[in-house]
Amino acid sequence: MSAGLQTATDARTGKGQHDENFPVASHLIHPRNRGAILAFYNYVRAGDDVADHMGLSPERKIEMLDALADALTGKGGFDPSVEPLKRELAAHGQPPTHALELLDAFRMDARKSRYENWDELIHYCRYSAMPVGRFVLDIHGEDPARVYPTSDAICAALQVLNHLQDCGKDFRNLDRVYLPLDTMRKHGAEVSMLGADRASPQLFAVIRELAERTLTLLDEGAPLPNLIDDTRLSLEIAAIHRLAVVLTKGLLTRDPLSEKVHHGKAAFALTALGGIAATLVRRPFRSRAHRHAPAGAGR
Repeated sequence: MSAGLQTATDARTGKGQHDENFPVASHLIHPRNRGAILAFYNYVRAGDDVADHMGLSPERKIEMLDALADALTGKGGFDPSVEPLKRELAAHGQPPTHALELLDAFRMDARKSRYENWDELIHYCRYSAMPVGRFVLDIHGEDPARVYPTSDAICAALQVLNHLQDCGKDFRNLDRVYLPLDTMRKHGAEVSMLGADRASPQLFAVIRELAERTLTLLDEGAPLPNLIDDTRLSLEIAAIHRLAVVLTKGLLTRDPLSEKVHHGKAAFALTALGGIAATLVRRPFRSRAHRHAPAGAGR
């Protein structure tokens, strides 16, 4: 099954940015930055598809991820998924740090299938999710000291939300359990329950608790759109944040094993527009406050 896979691009599933749960470089993003974000996405997607490939051994996955890193840093090898990102990084004067950190997360996926507690899960998010937000912010020239903390909170929340939505599929298809084991023990839930057609009361209690913790992360990240200088990026993040809050609240009452806890197209659009509208209302006040702030304030 995997004999013909020589590069990460060979392992691509065909999944693209339009298949994701949240916008990826939507047309809210200025055209001068969309190319870099899409090149980053395609590079990361190639690594993710390697990590999730069911026909590759853990050792072969690591080899292919290492080759993907070497192709990006110029240490050797070639992969079609790499060249657009190399060009964009050079054009924007950015290092490959964030992309390489994401490969660390995929290496974790190749080696690790269980997480003991919330801290372990957030450590995984540090590499699997936070570099995405940091890259987008850096491409837009935002101040890391001002925006990284809230961005990190949102990105971690999006990752945990994705794990909750896909907890059954991750277990059945990949034997991965991102739900912290100590939380499962606390509620009397067994890993095998993730293979059922619907969540048991014990497993549903785990999902609810983790959804509540995810909402706390989203609360921590809520100020981010108002901290960002680039209005178009601010609106994109506001839309994503609003979508995430609605989906996470849905997990307080809905079962991801028996229901598809995702937005339909109409609900997606309306929810995103709500986040955009709320941010547009705040932007003039933010601009005035920013103009009148003392030199160095908020930096």
